[in-house]
Amino acid sequence: MFLKTQVIVNPESNKGRTRKRWKQIKEALKTFLKEFKCEFTEKPSQATEISRIAIKEGTELIVGVGGDGTMNEIANGFYENQRIINPTTALGIVPSGTGCDFIRSLNIPLNLKNALKVITQAPSSWIDIGRVRFKCHEGKDQERFFLNVADFGIGGEVVRKINENRMKRKASSYLRCLISTFIVYKNKKVRIKIDDKDLPVEEYLLGTISNGRIFGKGMKIAPQAKLDDGLFDIVLVKRMKKLEFFKNVWRIYTGSHLSHPKISLIRGQKIEAYPETEEKDVLIELDGEQLGKLPAFFEIIPRNFLVKGYL
Repeated sequence: MFLKTQVIVNPESNKGRTRKRWKQIKEALKTFLKEFKCEFTEKPSQATEISRIAIKEGTELIVGVGGDGTMNEIANGFYENQRIINPTTALGIVPSGTGCDFIRSLNIPLNLKNALKVITQAPSSWIDIGRVRFKCHEGKDQERFFLNVADFGIGGEVVRKINENRMKRKASSYLRCLISTFIVYKNKKVRIKIDDKDLPVEEYLLGTISNGRIFGKGMKIAPQAKLDDGLFDIVLVKRMKKLEFFKNVWRIYTGSHLSHPKISLIRGQKIEAYPETEEKDVLIELDGEQLGKLPAFFEIIPRNFLVKGYL
């Protein structure tokens, strides 16, 4: 029995390589899925519109072809007025992006055929999803869901720089942009409340609100995070001097950074973050997309999203 399936493709993902290898992807999809509708995205947020319409029309499986940002857009289409449209519709992922970090927490391989085997053979698993209210750059309140990791501080600046480099067709690896951004980054004081408990006001380099384990193209920022435990792994990094940062940044790739005295891990369901000085923007990013700034309110919705993968 084959599910009613909608495939959503971001042809510009992976620096345009998805478009170039579309013929190969399409043939593999035909082999594993048999029948499906397919639509390419041409503008930001279109994947959200396509998935929302498809689910309302009775689609049982949405397959995203792209990276973390594409999956974020698709996931937001599962909801309308902050409620899930059909809780039995599942997301399947064909990794084809510059950053494919979310799939690692689901044990989805990068290989095309093996990823399609997961979609057709793996169980549908209930996972937690994050919801955040924040300020967009124009100052208006916005609300959005995220699957993997959200963060504030230098992470938002790094993603903005990566996007600027892409527009200029420059090399834009996460680590390279992180290092160049750190050199000029000014730490900002942030007020944080986790599950109604106020933390001391500190200068933070980074704060991540992690549902999944990995972000930044391979950084194990929250190595113990679980997608279905009903909790965020909140990793807070206080201000570091340049030498201290460069000596320790590699530890994020191994997941050994949590023992550093300036890095703390707190698990919680809700987190509020406010800039101590409103004149200084503290940028946020969600699943690799830079969308706005603090103040922001993050909350986890336990086991509210269905995805194909192995937890």
